[in-house]
Amino acid sequence: FLTPLYFMEGGSMEQEMGELRRYRTQSISRGEFSLSDSFYFYIKGLESIVDDQVTQRFSSEELVSWNLLTRTNHNFHYISLRLTIIWGLGVIIRYCVLFPLRITLAIIGLTWLVIGTTLVGFLPNHRLKNWLSELVHLMCYRICARGLSATIQYHNKENKPQKGGICVANHTSPIDIVILANDGCYAMVGQSHGGLMGVIQRSMVRSCPHVWFERSEMRDRNAVTSRLRAHVAAKTNLPILIFPEGTCINNTSVMMFKKGSFEIGGTIYPVAIKYDPRFGDAFWNSAKYNMVNYLLRMMTSWAIVVNVWYLPPMTRREGEDAAQFANRVKSAIAHQGGLLDMAWDGSLKRAKVKEEFKEQQQKMYSSMVMGKKGRNSQEPHTESTRRQ
Repeated sequence: FLTPLYFMEGGSMEQEMGELRRYRTQSISRGEFSLSDSFYFYIKGLESIVDDQVTQRFSSEELVSWNLLTRTNHNFHYISLRLTIIWGLGVIIRYCVLFPLRITLAIIGLTWLVIGTTLVGFLPNHRLKNWLSELVHLMCYRICARGLSATIQYHNKENKPQKGGICVANHTSPIDIVILANDGCYAMVGQSHGGLMGVIQRSMVRSCPHVWFERSEMRDRNAVTSRLRAHVAAKTNLPILIFPEGTCINNTSVMMFKKGSFEIGGTIYPVAIKYDPRFGDAFWNSAKYNMVNYLLRMMTSWAIVVNVWYLPPMTRREGEDAAQFANRVKSAIAHQGGLLDMAWDGSLKRAKVKEEFKEQQQKMYSSMVMGKKGRNSQEPHTESTRRQ
């Protein structure tokens, strides 16, 4: 069985097992069990241990050439004296010149956000209040974007999210919000916090109907859905900004979209975000860096260069459930942004594989071994299928 281990090409479970069975001296019909089938699972297990498709999405992508920032390949620390001198000059420029200017701009932007939204919040609900609120938000986010030296290219602006809609985007970094809000105002959705973040959240909600949830409410799916649905129903409200992946992915792929965002109803406005890692790695590896360390890395990088594509609005088709709709939107975002379209759940970053994924593989193998008869009787014999 060594030959098929080396030369077996990637494909479906049935194709790869068929390749393994070809090397047996005795032919095996499709509806029979073969001990050689276990090699398929051995191979997949070893591939997952060496280089699986999930965990590599939660670490910084490897660069082709060094950008004079932190190395992603730690095997190379010294190349030449000339390059070391250039790197040293770069450190001086980034930390002694760019960083003080950027931190000053960030402080100005956040301070004006708190003061401006608080003052606007005292005005009565009127069209003037909404206009001033959007003006303050745009001004503050653009100052913060300058604090990151963000160079943003927006494409297909005719498809920008409209009021009463839901904007969904792939998620690479917390600064995704700043990148998108630099070109238009959105209603944020998230958990209420304390401390400095709580002060900012409370000031923002005074002037704009952002949707902040308490920790107890976040666990109540019906309460979350009803509040979001009520927000979307008011066509004068700003579009809701949601990142359905639920976690940050390393700018190379798009992982499974949670279907909750697509059960609300209304029009979905997909947005694809793609960063250029040559000037700075925008990915937030929350397992490795806390928020302060991450922001320090962002403000000491060369720049944040990013492309944003507004895709045509999408709605649920007749007979399409929320999960299918979410996958269709995800595929459109991945295709536009040049990202890999992956079916895996981003929550695997911190959790174990769900039992339903394991059962799905078991059912596929069972139906292949048992043939058509197994397919027809698969549902009534769930327990026997699991054992196999």
